[in-house]
Amino acid sequence: MEYKISQLVSLTDVPKSTILYYIREGMLPEAKKIKSNVHVYSDEHLELIKYIKYMKSSIGSSNDDIKVALKNKNRSLATSFTMIEPLMNTLSLVSKNEKYYTKDEFLEHFQIEKQLLDRLLQDGIIIPLNDNEFTDKDLSVIKLVQSFAKVGVEYEIIKQYAEHAKEISKLERMMQQQLCSVRTDDNFTILWEIMFDTLFKAKEYVFNRYTYKRFLKAIMEDKFE
Repeated sequence: MEYKISQLVSLTDVPKSTILYYIREGMLPEAKKIKSNVHVYSDEHLELIKYIKYMKSSIGSSNDDIKVALKNKNRSLATSFTMIEPLMNTLSLVSKNEKYYTKDEFLEHFQIEKQLLDRLLQDGIIIPLNDNEFTDKDLSVIKLVQSFAKVGVEYEIIKQYAEHAKEISKLERMMQQQLCSVRTDDNFTILWEIMFDTLFKAKEYVFNRYTYKRFLKAIMEDKFE
């Protein structure tokens, strides 16, 4: 289907000036020129504008992040790392300005016992993004484990917590593979919305609601004992 730019504005609620800016920046393909000063846009423009809008508003991706993703938009969702790079950056929970430490630097700087760190690494409770890159995020979990020990909470609880998270990640990978298998040029945006919304909205909803229900049940049982 072909659209005038006014129709794109109406369908996406993105200003004309912004759409033209995306074209200049290479985030959208050039419009088809019918005659002097008359241009038409395609379903691809519509789909990509929706995608860019979603990435900016829901994920907080920058133009540079989106450019990298769109450069490889026709590749498989399962095999193209550059296509899912904005997702990876968000999932890592590590900012671009984060300070990294080698294992030895991490142990020395924060005065952590090597035996404790090795145990947490082996049990999958500390999960550095790369083998020898540690950050303050890793430190925060180590402090949590130390607090557990200080008050006498069993270590096995947080170990099982990490094991369940690992199993959930397998389901999430299966979801990505199935989304990849139904990928077409027409559903580009909706597939990414499904993936992002599951990981950053539904995941929080489902996990926290189950926790809420469990705690509420305990409170009610305690009241009526």
